[in-house]
Amino acid sequence: MNAERLLAHYNTIADAPDAVPRLRRFILDLAVRGKLVPQDPNDKPAAELLKRIAAEKARLVKAGELRTPRAIPALSEPPIAIPSNWRWSQLAEIGVLSPRNDAPDTLKASFVPMPLIAAEYGVANEHEVRPWGEIKKGYTHFAEGDVGLAKITPCFENGKSAVFRNLTGGIGAGTTELHIVRPLSVDQDYILLFLKSPHFIETGIPKMTGTAGQKRVPTEYFANSPFPLPPLAEQHRIVAKGDELMALCDRLEAARAGRERSRDRLAAASLARLNARDPETFQADARFALDALPALTARPDQIKQLRQTILNLAVRGKLVPQDPNDEPASDLLKRAAKDIEKYVQANGVRSLKVDHVSNKDQPFVLPSGWAWTRLAGLCRVVTDGDHQPPPRSEDGIAFLTIGNVTAGKLEFTGCRRVPAKYFNSLPAYRTPAVGDLLYTVVGATFGRPVLVDAEEPFCVQRHIAILKPSDQIFVPYLQLVLASPFVYEQAAFAATGAAQPTIALKPLRNFLIPIPPLAEQHRIAAKVDALMALCDRLEANLATAANTRRRLLEAILAGALAPAVDGELAAAE
Repeated sequence: MNAERLLAHYNTIADAPDAVPRLRRFILDLAVRGKLVPQDPNDKPAAELLKRIAAEKARLVKAGELRTPRAIPALSEPPIAIPSNWRWSQLAEIGVLSPRNDAPDTLKASFVPMPLIAAEYGVANEHEVRPWGEIKKGYTHFAEGDVGLAKITPCFENGKSAVFRNLTGGIGAGTTELHIVRPLSVDQDYILLFLKSPHFIETGIPKMTGTAGQKRVPTEYFANSPFPLPPLAEQHRIVAKGDELMALCDRLEAARAGRERSRDRLAAASLARLNARDPETFQADARFALDALPALTARPDQIKQLRQTILNLAVRGKLVPQDPNDEPASDLLKRAAKDIEKYVQANGVRSLKVDHVSNKDQPFVLPSGWAWTRLAGLCRVVTDGDHQPPPRSEDGIAFLTIGNVTAGKLEFTGCRRVPAKYFNSLPAYRTPAVGDLLYTVVGATFGRPVLVDAEEPFCVQRHIAILKPSDQIFVPYLQLVLASPFVYEQAAFAATGAAQPTIALKPLRNFLIPIPPLAEQHRIAAKVDALMALCDRLEANLATAANTRRRLLEAILAGALAPAVDGELAAAE
């Protein structure tokens, strides 16, 4: 293993996705390929070890301690190259499969259910103490030093296996979903390295049998898979080196977690200073946060927090300065009310009463010139799609469902179609038009606003609300308010139903909306666009950096697995 090259680049690749877990799998892979430690020509070859194991089995059979083993099938083509003093074997050849214990019922013994077996290498099994008489029937037997493999999905895929140690009374029983081998003159921990190796697990997954959710590793695969057997002395060296490198992985993982915690604290503190705006320091805080966050953000969820903070500041009047010369929002709301009434009368829409916003309803103090209102006070219509299932048509008008709008834009590809006659029967206020907003009101994706920017005619299902804003409102501002944490919290509170959360139209129409002067709406929307573009660049940079780290990590690991020239393994250590 070229440890020098790996460590030289580790600071670059440490934040690659799954860097440390992949390094752990890499160590296991090297271990069973003979590339983790150098070979020693003075070691007794593995062929001699196999002879000793065969002799020991013969002795146990003759003494009546072991039944005559079944014939072991011949090995197929070796799957990987191994050193010349190793030999291919099988667990059925180097150990006793499914051993049984014989002990008094009163003996205290260990009971090991599946949750007490770890997937990680180096984590010892736990156990419960029970009388042997309670657990000797209906469970899998094992003893001190036996090796167990979880055979059921997803435990097998996750690498659950263990060397059973520190067993009360020296014996134990546990979950029936285990294969057990009792090694003969083979290092138990080397077997464990093999059972946790990517090669063994990935090769075994396609061989699992049974129905979905109940697939199991066949006994034949466990017993007769090609097992790379090193000399016994090298087994011990491999296990020691594996323990050393896994401990290094533990330190690397702890260091990464520490970096993550520090970055999280710094990013959270920067965002908190913005959300708790101090007028005297806000501009400096904002500059610091926007300058520092590119260095502090290492995960997409941190960018999401930044986006939410931007929207939170926007709806509270903290994102751009107020201009005392702007026309106050109260005048805008009066014009909006007249516009809405005119639309209602012209289109035969039922006039909706807008609830008054009292002082006690106001969740926070707005800047001078702003005003509180309800969503219905800003929209000519707040309705939804037709509640009746529409007929289908191969080449009719587009009918959009939640899945066509949850990406934040309209998606017409592959959408349902309805006959033009059906579409034309819908009242105009129930068909979206350019400049309207759609708002999802049902399911796990409720509360997502989408601007209608397509000329193509379409209609929507009842799970999508249609908002037709007054022309006195700057629609991009209303869209960002609807996307803000402030409005989402109202949506979550208004939603009813556990399995399918649903926001009814009445509470939707009564959402509280903070309205700035029209000129400030434009300034806020422009600022949000600029900051969201910055977030887009940060996300793109994160993706690029992650791909770079991933490719570098793969190149380093692939280079270590390449065929070695003479002396290369020794030089690498």
